[in-house]
Amino acid sequence: MRRNASPLSLVLLGARVFLLVLAPLLVHYVQPHAKRTPIDTDATTVFTGTGSYFDTSEVETVEDRTITITRRVRGDVADSEKSGNAVWDVSTSVDHDGTLPASDPRDALQWTLERWVTDRSTNEPVHCCEESPTFDGEAYLKFPFDVERRSYRWWDSTLGGVVRLAYAGEREVQGYSGYLFTGEVEPARTGVRQVPGVLVGRKKTPQVLAEEWYSNSGIELVVDRRTGRIINAAIGPKKTLRAPGSKKDAVVLLESGRVEFTEETQREQVELASADSERLALLGTTAPAGAAAVGGVLALAGVVLLVRGRRPEPDEENTHMVTIPRT
Repeated sequence: MRRNASPLSLVLLGARVFLLVLAPLLVHYVQPHAKRTPIDTDATTVFTGTGSYFDTSEVETVEDRTITITRRVRGDVADSEKSGNAVWDVSTSVDHDGTLPASDPRDALQWTLERWVTDRSTNEPVHCCEESPTFDGEAYLKFPFDVERRSYRWWDSTLGGVVRLAYAGEREVQGYSGYLFTGEVEPARTGVRQVPGVLVGRKKTPQVLAEEWYSNSGIELVVDRRTGRIINAAIGPKKTLRAPGSKKDAVVLLESGRVEFTEETQREQVELASADSERLALLGTTAPAGAAAVGGVLALAGVVLLVRGRRPEPDEENTHMVTIPRT
């Protein structure tokens, strides 16, 4: 007896093969290529808080003023594509109400321009492409993908060095959960600045090279687990001047107990982190699992149709005529 396979069973078996091949392909090829630091980023984050700063017009430190830190990050697409790394230009300005809005960032209390280069997959620093400054660590403007519950070495640009940030549990930002990392910076000398001697208690010396000191009373970063994006940041910076060799601060240049992402910045960062995290989860977990599950179901359905859906056809060589006797 000859049997014919059902066309539908063959289609289902073919679809099963496709889906079972697709599942590992998504995990081992598509997702790793999607898990890369973007090169076309163009983002602005804003911190605000209350603090003190040295007012050059009054030649003294004024207190209880609004401090705003604005950071603009733009990817250099051309250099990124040429080098294969993420090349970002970062502008950071510190302002008070009198310098905002600023048409020129050089009018701010402080302004820096940096160029960050990192490996797009590992987030490790890459020393090329006119990087400035040369930096170290494993976490900077973002953390690596798939953040772990451990301490990370975070680069502090003001310190010009690495700070150890410890994992401190989970925290919600705008209803979205992330990992919290905390740390602090003990007072450290970061450079020198030429100032009138009277400013640091050296009245008999017209000009001195005063020592610049920096500390940070509390660093708190809330990070999205999958993408490494920082969804909230709070810091407590303090910059002072000391007379050469002195152990005491003579002038406070900038001090704030806490400056933090504005609510608008938090919302923007959460929206970006949520969208990217869902996309990575889809490629790495949901889609492969779904493809494997559907592939299994289709395989079972195809086998059932293949076994049960065939119909016997008459074989002429084995057909016998049956004569019904008359009664």
